[in-house]
Amino acid sequence: MIKMEKLILIIAEELKIKPIQVEGTVKLLDEGNTVPFIARYRKEVTGNLDELQIRQLEERLNYLRNLEKRKEEVIRLIAEQDKLTEELEEQIREATILQEVEDLYRPYRQKRRTRATKAKEKGLEPLAQLIWEQDTFSGSLEEYGKSYLDPEKELNNLDEVYQGARDIIAEWISDDAEIRKAIREYSYEKGVLESTVKKQELDEEGKYELYYEYKEAARKLPPHRVLAINRGEKEEILSVKLVLEEEKVYGIIKKRVQKNTDNIFTDQLILALEDAYKRLIAPSIEREIRNSLTEKAEEHAIEVFSRNLKSLLLQAPFRDHVVMGIDPGFRTGSKVAVVDETGKLLATASIFPHPPQNEKEKAARLVLDLIEKYQVEAIAIGNGTASRETELFIAEIIKEYTKDRDKKLNYIIVNEAGASVYSASTLAREELPELDVAMRGAVSIARRLQDPLAELVKIEPRSIGVGLYQHDVDPNRLAESLGKVVESTVNYVGVDLNTASVALLQYVAGINTGVAKNIVKYREENGVFRSREDLKKVPRLGEKTFIQAAGFLRIPEGDNPLDNTPIHPESYGQTEKLLADLGHGAASLLDREKLANLRSSLAGLDLAAKASELEIGLLTLQDIVSALKQPGRDPRDELPAPIFRTDVLKLEDLKAEMVLQGTVRNVVDFGAFVDIGVEEDGLVHISELSDQYVENPLDYVQVGNIVTVKILSIDERRRRIALSMRI
Repeated sequence: MIKMEKLILIIAEELKIKPIQVEGTVKLLDEGNTVPFIARYRKEVTGNLDELQIRQLEERLNYLRNLEKRKEEVIRLIAEQDKLTEELEEQIREATILQEVEDLYRPYRQKRRTRATKAKEKGLEPLAQLIWEQDTFSGSLEEYGKSYLDPEKELNNLDEVYQGARDIIAEWISDDAEIRKAIREYSYEKGVLESTVKKQELDEEGKYELYYEYKEAARKLPPHRVLAINRGEKEEILSVKLVLEEEKVYGIIKKRVQKNTDNIFTDQLILALEDAYKRLIAPSIEREIRNSLTEKAEEHAIEVFSRNLKSLLLQAPFRDHVVMGIDPGFRTGSKVAVVDETGKLLATASIFPHPPQNEKEKAARLVLDLIEKYQVEAIAIGNGTASRETELFIAEIIKEYTKDRDKKLNYIIVNEAGASVYSASTLAREELPELDVAMRGAVSIARRLQDPLAELVKIEPRSIGVGLYQHDVDPNRLAESLGKVVESTVNYVGVDLNTASVALLQYVAGINTGVAKNIVKYREENGVFRSREDLKKVPRLGEKTFIQAAGFLRIPEGDNPLDNTPIHPESYGQTEKLLADLGHGAASLLDREKLANLRSSLAGLDLAAKASELEIGLLTLQDIVSALKQPGRDPRDELPAPIFRTDVLKLEDLKAEMVLQGTVRNVVDFGAFVDIGVEEDGLVHISELSDQYVENPLDYVQVGNIVTVKILSIDERRRRIALSMRI
């Protein structure tokens, strides 16, 4: 087994960090610490590695450890067959990727009955060996083959004899690790993926028309095309194959196996190696390359989805406002819900302003009554069916409501992706048992505006529509990756211990669903938490969980003002001493004048000297000082507020060269979709994102960004809007 020291050196070299950083981080991970906790509260140990670096390190560590386990298993399995040589063992131990290990193990793996095994059972292996050795220069094929003729073994003629011998040789060639490696590398470098139409009638919308006759170098295929071709193949619309120059591949094999060209078995060897490639090597190498392309494409798609999801979760909250949420609909009506500043449900109603009922006046009176009664400050409209009609309806109501009043009332279109998933969930039934599924959607839409993070964590991440081809990637890999994004975001923002739902609490470092339920139950039975220490009274929340979670949980109205900061309780002693040295106490965080004075004192502090005096790490002290300067800070508050509207733009209102503000709704490989206040989102193509060359749109825009765009063109027939950020 490879020593831990070597694994540490490998990871350090790959990630371009110091071995001591890897060693410290591995120890923390092995002790069961969570990644958010390590990144935030163990900076001295990791050398200030960020969360992304720690996750990369963890992933690589797991891969290398699993690789070592597989090596040991393969060595044991070959040794049990008495076929393990020192050279082979060394090759296995030196392998750096799993594929190399599997290639080396291939000849020794227990196989199902193949053509080669059947030929061996017929006694043809000596003849195969004779052909393989290539040192027979006299005699004839008939002379060497006739002794193997045996009707009982179904060897009735020389063709059957030599076919069996070639089958054995073909398998030997196929099992050669070096040959497979060389062909794999050549296939990836020179292979061309070709797609042709198979069943055009299944492609009613012509989605795959581009790929009816398509070819591109495999290594150059962009991820979104790989996934599109895969889907077309899965739907039986496309036929896909990897094309290579076979003569070049035969040359690779000949170089490895052919010793001379003038022995009497040369033609048999050539036939065997051609068969080895066509029948055994080519199909498996094609599968490997297709799988590799798919894996890389999925990784890319998941990365895009993850970055979009993080941006969406970090959208600025619209807190401390009464909000009306509307889930639009036609036949079954639109559902209306009003929630107070904390998201508590105040009222619900069903309205039918659209066809077939067309009860517009009655619906308007009902909505105006709710606005007046509950002093609604903003209206959130879901972007699903009947959204456009509802937007026009609400814009008229706002005009009516504000014309004789000195009041502002705005509306905003909210992306309702996943709202129906939440509405039908067990969590929604527990939270809103008195409401039907459709009405729960309206509540969710209102709360999404108030606090996107708190509401969106209630939905399975892949149901939130900010990805591309998310239904084409491995669901388990996607769920794992997106779960890490949600965990990272929740802990970055911090969670109010006294208002957080089970859905939100379960993403806090160290807390699982069971403990999250116990926290909420304790809160319901004993009232609000007054301090972080009270967490220790929660059943199943032990010291280890407390250490992981405490720093990410906030208590805004608690007994100790430090409980509303990201300062960990383990550092309270040093923090209180620091405050006392500056003539303050924790209470200064609650007094505006004293806080201003404290900030001035902290600004002039020699942090290195103070860290030494307090016997605390410099990086930890820097975080403490930052937290003291901004107690209760929510990082989302520094992001642009959502764009509210009072009136409606129609597609027909748009003109080329118009400049508008919009909200980025989705970022994909070829650009960004932007909501500019009309029914359809406009597309800023990758070439229009910047005057500079753009390799990855995510380097320039993120979901939720407020951007200024210029209209390039409007295609009213296809309802497409081309936009540019090159203004």
